[in-house]
Amino acid sequence: MLRRSFNVLMLSAGLALASFSAAIAEEPVRIGVSASKTGPLSGGAAGVLWPNIKLWVDKVNKSGGLKVGDRKRPIEIVEYDDKSTPEEAVKNIQRLATQDKVDLIIPPYSTGLNLATAPLIAKYGYPQIVSTGNANDLDKFVKRWPNTFWLLGPAQGIADGIVGTLKDLHDTGKMIGNKVAVVNVSDAFGLEMIKTGKPALKQAGFDIVYESSYPLGNQDLAPVIAGAKAANADAFVAYSYPPDSFALTEQAQLQKFDPKAFFVSVGGNLDAYGKRFGAAANGILIMGGVNAGDPVFQAYRKEHLEATGQEADWWASPVAYASLEILQQAVERVGSLDKMALNKEIQTGTFKTVLGDVHFEDNINNNNWTVGQWSGGVVHGVRATGNLQGAQQPVLKPAWPAN
Repeated sequence: MLRRSFNVLMLSAGLALASFSAAIAEEPVRIGVSASKTGPLSGGAAGVLWPNIKLWVDKVNKSGGLKVGDRKRPIEIVEYDDKSTPEEAVKNIQRLATQDKVDLIIPPYSTGLNLATAPLIAKYGYPQIVSTGNANDLDKFVKRWPNTFWLLGPAQGIADGIVGTLKDLHDTGKMIGNKVAVVNVSDAFGLEMIKTGKPALKQAGFDIVYESSYPLGNQDLAPVIAGAKAANADAFVAYSYPPDSFALTEQAQLQKFDPKAFFVSVGGNLDAYGKRFGAAANGILIMGGVNAGDPVFQAYRKEHLEATGQEADWWASPVAYASLEILQQAVERVGSLDKMALNKEIQTGTFKTVLGDVHFEDNINNNNWTVGQWSGGVVHGVRATGNLQGAQQPVLKPAWPAN
């Protein structure tokens, strides 16, 4: 009896070991990433894209892998630094598709690099779920490249968001005047935003008293703030990337430029921005936002911190993570890595994500936070497109705290 029990036990152990070995031996799903690790876009990518890739891959692999048909296969990331340049990004995508022959691709960070790589990603048929970019005329763009999907929607929606917020502050008790300073980084993102933002401000009745454009990676933004201050602007709008969002805020404090409404774009949503400026961040308006009280978002932030050792931001991080959730669910539903089938599923399906249910209309997500506002170390969404819930009323920015 003992011998029989021992044999049964050994057989069970052997089957378990064989099952474990088979799981280990499963061919990985190889996913390519070309995104910034150096150059002026690296700070944003390091705060938003790379940590969410890590969180997602760790979570999927700990669950046994990505379900492809009736098998669970581990995810293997093949990654390259695009050095914040379109040329390097295109070269990396070409290598991922033709040499590495990856199964899927996670799109790069930023509007410009997504626009630059879209034709090549389309050539090889990969779904391109863009989580860190937007542009004008997306309806025309997706007709040409039907494998591209835009989670942040068109630039017009975001431009209208800050204009609508300023109009609310202007019309409600005349809390701000109508003189606005508008500045932009002169890359694809900034140019797309100013193209829609400037006419939207004028149409809303605002007087643009100062306008300036500066190169990507510019280190000296003191003249920009000096010009806005000299124009005596009531509101300041910057279509900026992370380094400039920080620098413009620092310069506004140093030069005591204290408008009632102060808006920065990408980077203002980073947790590091709130920590850097502390109480001075209160009342600052930023591009994007979240429903900070949403339990799903709160659980995601906790999970993000535990997995990556850094805080998720207050806008783009959950969008980046949602793009990976959509990709995963599409693969699971299709049951294969067939690119054409995946593109069709993403075009037509509804996906449960950290953002809520996402459904693309003509490859564009029209439910987006467009403006948030810092308050007590937290960003609260104040304006959105679509049917997002939890928006709070915007308030005037208090005076900069004394140093």
